[in-house]
Amino acid sequence: MTTSLASVQNPSTLRRLALISLSVVLVVAGIVQGSPSASTAAPRVAATPTTPPGSYPGPGRVTGDVGVHDPTVVIRPGGGYLLAHTGDNIALKTSGDRVAFRNAGVVFPGGAPWTTTYTGGSRNLWAPDLSYRDGRYWLYYSASTFGSNRSGIFLATSTTGASGSWTNQGLVIESRTSDDFNAIDPNLVVDASGRWRLSFGSFWSGIKMVSLNPVTGKRADTTVRSIAGRNGGAIEAPVIVRHGAYYYLWVSFDRCCQGAASTYRVMVGRSTSVTGPYVDRNGVAMTAGGGTQVLAGHGSTHGPGHQAVFTDTDAEVLVYHYYADNGTALLGVNLLGYDNTGWPFVY
Repeated sequence: MTTSLASVQNPSTLRRLALISLSVVLVVAGIVQGSPSASTAAPRVAATPTTPPGSYPGPGRVTGDVGVHDPTVVIRPGGGYLLAHTGDNIALKTSGDRVAFRNAGVVFPGGAPWTTTYTGGSRNLWAPDLSYRDGRYWLYYSASTFGSNRSGIFLATSTTGASGSWTNQGLVIESRTSDDFNAIDPNLVVDASGRWRLSFGSFWSGIKMVSLNPVTGKRADTTVRSIAGRNGGAIEAPVIVRHGAYYYLWVSFDRCCQGAASTYRVMVGRSTSVTGPYVDRNGVAMTAGGGTQVLAGHGSTHGPGHQAVFTDTDAEVLVYHYYADNGTALLGVNLLGYDNTGWPFVY
């Protein structure tokens, strides 16, 4: 827009330009009249950065009920966020602004007796994966015992996401001690063509993938694909997210669940196909132990991992747990940027 000197000197024009300038500032701040208030809206940023910071940032500010393990987050259709995490009968939390979180009960307040074959009677259910599609919340979750691959992945659905509203849809896939994989840590991905797949896995021969029927959310066939592995080493918690021309496979390497001594770290690879092959920044196949590190322990942030990634109005968001110096598992939230070659970083 060009403006003559005479028009700029006109008082009405000066007032109009001042209002335009003020509106721009308010929009960038996310507080223009008619938009959500600063207390309920997710924070806004001007643009996604392309230059990684010189060191890992600390977790973003969160408050309230932030003791979590294996978090997964979905944006609610009416606004705000729903978080699920490992806990007795799957724990739920809600937030209006991605900062303040509060307890919202559990998925199955009456228990989940159908999982006891895999849990040995424990109520502790692991590593949920939340999504919202076709007017319903879809929740995949794991039932197992520590160190065992006698495990099962189950599905539950709800139209509201509220505690006690979930319907058990049954077993999706199981693993037995004779199998070379472990059926825990599920993640649903829907590719660009609308095809549903579930990635999962922990230790053993690594990360697997199966096809799903989008109507039922259950398996569509008997094929089990291998998409990442470390020759029996510590790899788990897959999450696949599409960004630009690539599908990014996020995983956690090394050891979880040892408090401040945990060595968990967040790794990534990418592929132009949802089924792979996935490679890291150096071209090493993830089926051969490849992976590019995105976040690791630093300062008082120990063992960050079991990540989830979702796209919000301001940026792509990385959610994870980490351990404080005293060993408490806490919610970590950072935003994601992508460098000029398309590799993600946290900021």
